[in-house]
Amino acid sequence: MKTDGSVSQVAIPEEILQRIESRGINRRDFIKFCMATTAALALPVTFVPKVAQALEDNRTPVIWLEFQSCSGDSEAFLRANQPTATELILDLISLEYAEVVMAAAGHLAEEAKHQALEKYHGKYILIVEGAIPTKDDGAYCTIAGQSAVASLKQAVAGAAATIAVGSCATSGGLPAAAPNPSGAASVSEIVPGATVVNLPGCPVNATNLTATIVHVLTFGKLPATDRLGRPLFAYGKRIHDNCERRGHFDAGQYAETFGDEAHRKGYCLYKLGCKGPETFHNCPTVRYNEGVSWPVMAGHGCIGCSEPGFWDTMSPFYRRLPKVPGFGIEDTADKIGIGLAAATAAAFAVHGVASCFRKGNPKDESKVIKED
Repeated sequence: MKTDGSVSQVAIPEEILQRIESRGINRRDFIKFCMATTAALALPVTFVPKVAQALEDNRTPVIWLEFQSCSGDSEAFLRANQPTATELILDLISLEYAEVVMAAAGHLAEEAKHQALEKYHGKYILIVEGAIPTKDDGAYCTIAGQSAVASLKQAVAGAAATIAVGSCATSGGLPAAAPNPSGAASVSEIVPGATVVNLPGCPVNATNLTATIVHVLTFGKLPATDRLGRPLFAYGKRIHDNCERRGHFDAGQYAETFGDEAHRKGYCLYKLGCKGPETFHNCPTVRYNEGVSWPVMAGHGCIGCSEPGFWDTMSPFYRRLPKVPGFGIEDTADKIGIGLAAATAAAFAVHGVASCFRKGNPKDESKVIKED
């Protein structure tokens, strides 16, 4: 390894760097991206040249479908900065279809999608954003006369890899919250036999998405996942484990109200409803907005958006989890997490039932409330 200016360089072959530069990509930015992605994937630095080779060799076709969504995940993708979305689209991948960024509309857009599905059958990466409505034969989300259910099944059948981005695609998200009038479901629920990697979050972190794509390009397969289909490199640790306010939690130092002295000093936000002890995500280390910050760092507690059914199970967002005895410097994150999971199960179930009675027929809602 050698150092050039502020960027530590690894042994990426010069011919790769020259070809990257000929495509209009700054070599320093490319090296930084390869190193950052390798780190995000929890790979040793010796894998940086392998990642660089995969990126230089491939312009893998990508098809991005959007269903019941606010487009927040597309917006997050557009705000990727290492590399930028422009570099991703024009230089590193071949984005064949994506409603938010494509110029075509109407029948021209549909024609482009079907051509891509046929031309790259078995070769494209499919990215799915948004929940899929199932009630009334999928009438609540139709594109060119085809239901979201039918569109998804067709696309998944020809994909080399399927990535569900955002909480709506991975577990139903807000559309599936009680009373779930459209019967919103996740990608995995619609195509239970398919291999799907889930990248939950509201929205997905663009770094985790690009790292997952790079993993596919580098190794020819999806990354290792947990039992919920989430990549271990991004969802293998609790937010609580890496939170910069963890020391205050261990010392029993909590903010009691937003804006009080403890809050201004950066004390733990547990009493203000933070769900970090029960949420698995790499927000504290990857962060958002070009790695500048994340909710807890900005003074707002975690709402557990990467956990299944968080709109029902984690709300009210500003009410703390049930009190667990023994909090203090003697307890570990593992012990606290296990205790919280046991102590909150009954409380979340009661909250879910109460939500059903407030918002609709409890018979319908029993399908919505899921235990993690």
